[in-house]
Amino acid sequence: ENLPPTRDNDVKVQVRACALSWIDTKLLSEIKLEKRLLPVGREISGIVLEVGRKVTFFQPDDEVVGILPLDSEESGLCEVILVHEHYLVRKPEKVCWVEAAGTVRDGVRAYTALHYLSQVSPGKTVLVMDGASPFGTIAIQLAQHRGAKVISTAYSLEDKQYLERLRPPVARVIDVSNGKIDVAESCLEETGGLGVDIVLDAGVKLYSAEDEPTSKSQLLPHKHDIITLLGVGGHWITTEKNLQLDPPDSHSLFLKGATVSFLNDEIWNLSNVQQGKYLYILLMLPILEDIMEKLSSSIFRPQLDEPIPLYEAKVSMEIVQKNQARKRQVIQF
Repeated sequence: ENLPPTRDNDVKVQVRACALSWIDTKLLSEIKLEKRLLPVGREISGIVLEVGRKVTFFQPDDEVVGILPLDSEESGLCEVILVHEHYLVRKPEKVCWVEAAGTVRDGVRAYTALHYLSQVSPGKTVLVMDGASPFGTIAIQLAQHRGAKVISTAYSLEDKQYLERLRPPVARVIDVSNGKIDVAESCLEETGGLGVDIVLDAGVKLYSAEDEPTSKSQLLPHKHDIITLLGVGGHWITTEKNLQLDPPDSHSLFLKGATVSFLNDEIWNLSNVQQGKYLYILLMLPILEDIMEKLSSSIFRPQLDEPIPLYEAKVSMEIVQKNQARKRQVIQF
């Protein structure tokens, strides 16, 4: 209601779909963006209604998709929203609104991990932990498209069956749901003892079993297992922001010439203003365009829940924020 006038570089978008993603309140607090009320929903798709006088990329009636910046004052859960043109790309006609909004964030994470942090290429072996998650699904498909061999872990029988149905097929699905399968041993067996080239984790155990907090999932691998299954020159891409490596861990990585990188898909927004804008225009926009192209050509087949009506957004967001959603939640207008 009462939208401000469209500024020179603004695009007025009628939102057709908005995906819900977990909000990292601690990160927002650390970078001084924490507020009493936080806008919810940053991945949007919709139709351009109006453009500012300096907008060059779009015109009215264009179909677009994008990610609102981290410091956005507006929620994507609006019928109409103003967005700077640099945060949008064209949506291919063949891609539906829900798939566009529901894939864009996981696509960015997968590209960040496999292109910028590890440079996946043909012949490499990639281990994707929790491959049946929305992010895991896109990461598997991107790695396979780049010619890599993919191994994945499944946290339930349902996840295992889902991963076994993927085409092209995953080289090996490791079912860890009963806690009896040794992930490191399975990966070394699959690679002839050489180890994997790239690991994308979904969190790791930082302590021994007796010291691990009870709230921590017992299905996660121990950090020692990850280091053990890494090959020479391997890349460990971790989502564990509090990872602590002991001297023996570091020594093992040193002997292998392996690296550890932290997957933070907000890096495009966290640089200083000018550099962040430069990174977004030069690097992020081509990524978004490529994600949409791969959606259009069915290379990416996302893991989405059924579209959710706006009146159920509050309940859905509570599920997302508690990390209880196994599929990507998308609100459809």
